Amino acid sequence: MTTHIPELRPTFGQSPEASAPGEVTQRANRHLSRGRLYTRRFMRNRPAVAGLAILLLLVLFALFGGFLTPYTYADVDFANLTSAPSPEHWFGTNGAGNDTFAQAVHGLQRSLVIALTVSLLTTLVSAFVGAAAAYLRGSAEKIILGTIHFLMVVPSFLILALVSQKAGGDWRTLILALTVFGWMLSARVVWSLTISLREREYVQAARFMGVSSFRIVLRHLIPNISSLLIVSFTLGVVATVQAETGLSFIGFGVQLPDVSLGTMLSDGANTLSSTPWLFYFPAALVTLLTVSMALIGDGLRDALDPMSQSGGLA
Repeated sequence: MTTHIPELRPTFGQSPEASAPGEVTQRANRHLSRGRLYTRRFMRNRPAVAGLAILLLLVLFALFGGFLTPYTYADVDFANLTSAPSPEHWFGTNGAGNDTFAQAVHGLQRSLVIALTVSLLTTLVSAFVGAAAAYLRGSAEKIILGTIHFLMVVPSFLILALVSQKAGGDWRTLILALTVFGWMLSARVVWSLTISLREREYVQAARFMGVSSFRIVLRHLIPNISSLLIVSFTLGVVATVQAETGLSFIGFGVQLPDVSLGTMLSDGANTLSSTPWLFYFPAALVTLLTVSMALIGDGLRDALDPMSQSGGLA
């Protein structure tokens, strides 16, 4: 009786335990650090990369644009009142003789400082308050949620306008006011996500070991919602830019002699038919800033979401 021996065919360049391409990709992903994986997925999102490039150019313009002109935003050229763009004044001048290019640089600086500061503060406050409400439970949770819901229905825009007007358009007061009335919605989202995290084994173990509630919230709950907080921060920049621009446009935000993109838009809107450059240049900067941050926010959301296929297989 003869035994049939199956024919063995050599597979050059392949391991006997070779897997399907998808399994190989998943096995390779396990050897990547989380930061490298997120970065790779983000860089494969072309709109997000384009938004990041636009944002970097805007930041460079805000930081170094002042070195490209001999004028500051407060200088007055009485020989060129409401002059059109020229080699001497690249963006023209306004009715007071201020160089529009220098004002655009300073206005972008002011709007970026306000937007980044407010978005960072509101993200931190919403993360701590929302996570604390979910962890504490009971009466503390009801009180915190009741406060959040009450502040969400308060006409914050009117209060912001009155506070900013009383402060004389000081940008630091505007930052404080926007922070006070800008964290509630994000805190509500953080609370809803943290409810599931508070029942995890590591949270229960920390509680049984006698770890304080403050440390549990900071070290075990907030780090596990970091992806949400990153996206919330980027989209918060967009919301803050729009809020600051809107308040300054109607005269309740940053006020003269200081300059922001909102004040420039307000000045240009009054003379749009005769001096359109006073409106179009700051409008272009506001549009580029908001669109770039929105694209970055979408890219971060897709990169940090393990179920998203927008970034492709990293």
